[in-house]
Amino acid sequence: MNTRRQLGEFLQTRRSQLRPEDVGVATYGGRRRVPGLRREELALLAGVSASYYSRLEQGQSSNASPEVLDALARALRLDDAERRHLHELAAGGRRRTTVRKPAPERVSTATRQLIAALGDVPVVVLGRHSDVLAWNTLGHALYAGHLSQRPNMARLVFLDAHTRDLYADWPAKARGVVASLRMASGRHPDDPQLTALIGELTVKSAEFATMWADHRVKTGGDSVYEMRHPLVGTMHVTQQTLRTADDQSVVVATTESGSPSHAAMTLLVHSVVTGQASRPAPVIS
Repeated sequence: MNTRRQLGEFLQTRRSQLRPEDVGVATYGGRRRVPGLRREELALLAGVSASYYSRLEQGQSSNASPEVLDALARALRLDDAERRHLHELAAGGRRRTTVRKPAPERVSTATRQLIAALGDVPVVVLGRHSDVLAWNTLGHALYAGHLSQRPNMARLVFLDAHTRDLYADWPAKARGVVASLRMASGRHPDDPQLTALIGELTVKSAEFATMWADHRVKTGGDSVYEMRHPLVGTMHVTQQTLRTADDQSVVVATTESGSPSHAAMTLLVHSVVTGQASRPAPVIS
């Protein structure tokens, strides 16, 4: 990926979303040709020259210091995840591009122990390309019980009809997936598999292409989704994402104790255990 271009697009998108009145910039009632702040207005807020900022936004400069990036982040009112993404894009633009095939991702012993310790809680481990690297039986049943193989979660969300029906607010889930991929692209700008995945989804899904152009980023955190599971019906599930030292995501799905959603999740556990009773004990994979 061209990280200089990504940096410029990220700055331009964030600038266009910031209104003058949000940051105390006087407009004196004049007609404005662009949405959001002008380049020179943002440069003034950040304390840099307008010409220097323009070169950054046009992908013509790769030497922005951490102090300048922090000043731009403050002027743009970026949150912590967006600020980190800005620094990662700038760092990527300074590196010499050496395309190497990444080593296969493997789930560590510690992560497998965590999955086993969580017991009857749905768990999925995602790699940097959003591939499902491991899941327990409940994680499989909750997210992709209709599949026999571990899928790529981004492809599943955008290209699989079952998964689209699974989320009552599918656009919210889809935006979360895109924001996570955007963050990963900043950390791994030279990863050919990630570049190929983004290109594939851009071609196959107009919705992905639109969301990708928005440059939203997200890292970890909790999200509550209303899920309409074909076996147990509707339930509100909190998906908590934990980051591992080897840049993998452990997604844990929980429900509020004593709630109808918890009863539905318990029913899902029961149906899975009943279905597995006559089979060999499942192996986490």
